[in-house]
Amino acid sequence: MSKPFPIIDVIIPAYNEENSVGKVVGDIPVFVRHVIVVNNNSNDQTRLVAEKAGAIVLDEMQKGYGKACLKAISYLESLEKRPDLVVFLDADYSDYPEEMTAVIRPILEEDFDMVIGSRARGNREKGSMTIPQVFGNWLATSLMKSIYKTDYSDLGPFRAIKWSKLCEIQMEDQDFGWTIEMQIKAAKKNLRTTEVPVNYKKRIGVSKVSGTVKGTFMAGYKILWTIWKYK
Repeated sequence: MSKPFPIIDVIIPAYNEENSVGKVVGDIPVFVRHVIVVNNNSNDQTRLVAEKAGAIVLDEMQKGYGKACLKAISYLESLEKRPDLVVFLDADYSDYPEEMTAVIRPILEEDFDMVIGSRARGNREKGSMTIPQVFGNWLATSLMKSIYKTDYSDLGPFRAIKWSKLCEIQMEDQDFGWTIEMQIKAAKKNLRTTEVPVNYKKRIGVSKVSGTVKGTFMAGYKILWTIWKYK
């Protein structure tokens, strides 16, 4: 008797992404149960566009990538039937949602606990990542390798994790440290993790983080602070 296909839900934090979020939701594979877009204090039509595309939309008025993710996790905890896997994805259409099949495959076929979609191992469209982003990823993953003995190549937002393991690592970060906190805690808990190459394209619109000097600095500072926090 074949194993039943797991319940998969997708979490998409979104701040002023009215031009892209509908495309992201529209490209998500049909095997996903719920697409949850967290409208993170947007002042545009993000909520309306996401709803029209078929997503469940939650409102989180306090800005912060991690804060939005925590809002969605809290919603999933409230459901009678919780997911088996959770996939995280950005709302800016820089990822390829249809590559979700490849991202979840190591969990389904090899029983990994978490999979990172690595932009460093995939093909990046020219200009899709800024020089500070590329350097920051290299520095952060190098420091994690030195301190935590990990083998990550990216802090990519496109990732999948078993629901049970997501609950176990007890995520806390409310902003820029979310992705690296997850990877560090996975290493400290000895979760079985791997990476798969994912492709990456120029996002729609201007990044709220790498698109500004302040955003780049704050993200870099928080990532480095998080690495040392869990040391």
